[in-house]
Amino acid sequence: MAEVNKPRTMFDKIWDAHFVARRLDGRDLVYVDRHVLHELHAPHAFEKLEMAERKVRRADLTFSMQDHTVATKPGRTETTNPDGAQFQRAMREGSRRHDIRLFDLDDPEQGISHVVAPELGLVLPGATHAVPDSHACTVGGLGALGIGCGTSELEHILITQTIALKRPKSMRIMLEGNLSPYVSAKDLSLRILALFGSSFGRGYAIEFAGDAVRALTIEARFTLCNLAIEMGSRSGFVAPDEKTFDYLRGRPYAPQGQEWDSALAQWRSLPSDECAVFDKEMRVDCNSLAPQITWGTDLGQTIGVNETVPELVGDVEALTKAERALSYMGLEPGQPIAGTKIDRVFIGSCTNARISDLRSAASIIRGKHVAPGVTAMAVPGSTSVKRMAESEGLDQVFKDAGFFWGESGCSMCAGGNGDRGRPQERIVSTTNRNFEGRQGKGARTHLSSVEIAAASAIAGVIADPRHIV
Repeated sequence: MAEVNKPRTMFDKIWDAHFVARRLDGRDLVYVDRHVLHELHAPHAFEKLEMAERKVRRADLTFSMQDHTVATKPGRTETTNPDGAQFQRAMREGSRRHDIRLFDLDDPEQGISHVVAPELGLVLPGATHAVPDSHACTVGGLGALGIGCGTSELEHILITQTIALKRPKSMRIMLEGNLSPYVSAKDLSLRILALFGSSFGRGYAIEFAGDAVRALTIEARFTLCNLAIEMGSRSGFVAPDEKTFDYLRGRPYAPQGQEWDSALAQWRSLPSDECAVFDKEMRVDCNSLAPQITWGTDLGQTIGVNETVPELVGDVEALTKAERALSYMGLEPGQPIAGTKIDRVFIGSCTNARISDLRSAASIIRGKHVAPGVTAMAVPGSTSVKRMAESEGLDQVFKDAGFFWGESGCSMCAGGNGDRGRPQERIVSTTNRNFEGRQGKGARTHLSSVEIAAASAIAGVIADPRHIV
């Protein structure tokens, strides 16, 4: 535990407040405030509970979401995606058996767990929040400690309301300067990965700080924290501030009345102390940052949209990795990335499918049309987001431009619902992973912001949004 009066990082404060005990294997038992399940992994955990004749310890702190396998076609049912029906039925039955609140297909608040939890106030500053999905770190945008867990860890949480973890070291990444127009939080994340690689955060909890971070909206902070796992870290977060409190005020599961005032006082004490020492600190100048896009099959293989595919350099391992990525992606060193012909655009996922993302994309495509030969999809991150977008007429903007407008779900992020690209199809996607086959066997994925994705859909090639509007 922390020494009395010793300056502490925000991570230290959250971890120490949730520390239960130290196990003989050196891992800490950490209390979990709330957790959200999804239908791909929860049914197996439910089955293991049944075999052990155990019950869910705190059903009131547990929530179930149908998101990974649900179809996005209008008028969908569980049979629209036959491959997902068994998962959805098992989730429905397990949640009923354990008296867990389920956000089912027909629920007005259904959606991707990492989008819905903040929308409803299920996750709060200073809280621990576990999800059997690696992008649980998304909710760090509210100043929470999001923890992705495996099925065995999920079973442990359901039975004990704790998780056993090795305490990570602390890292702070200072993002300094001001972002230019059409440069977003996604570009910040991709730039960090381009500079430091896709494993530099392993063994660390990452705090994002600096002027560029403070200027971000809360929804943009979700995008930034979403990619912490791609940096090798299980948890990334931003210290809460007045924007955070304004975002949470009045949300259904957030504290109300006098409890709100008490919570607010506690949340204000969370930011890292002025003299707190981090195990590692890094700085990134964001003043001249251009919109970013991946060229390879690893998020560290990222360049500015105004740059060329890099020449092959490095040791044997790096060269082999780059050569394989170029071969898979069908690119050549020195080739400008802008102007590369594309086949598909996907706007969606827990990374970039909130109302602010849809507004940004709509502002670029309004009055224009998707290029011939390009398939374009827009899938809201939650039913609430979809409802809000439709109330603003954004759905019509997308439809008029030639986009498919879908129901809420994970969709093409991993293709668990059947939304996938074809072999050698080149995709510009706002999702979070681009390894070989991620969005379909042989599909070539370029990860980008919604701004690049929208501009590329209109141009029919990878395009700089600064030159489209």
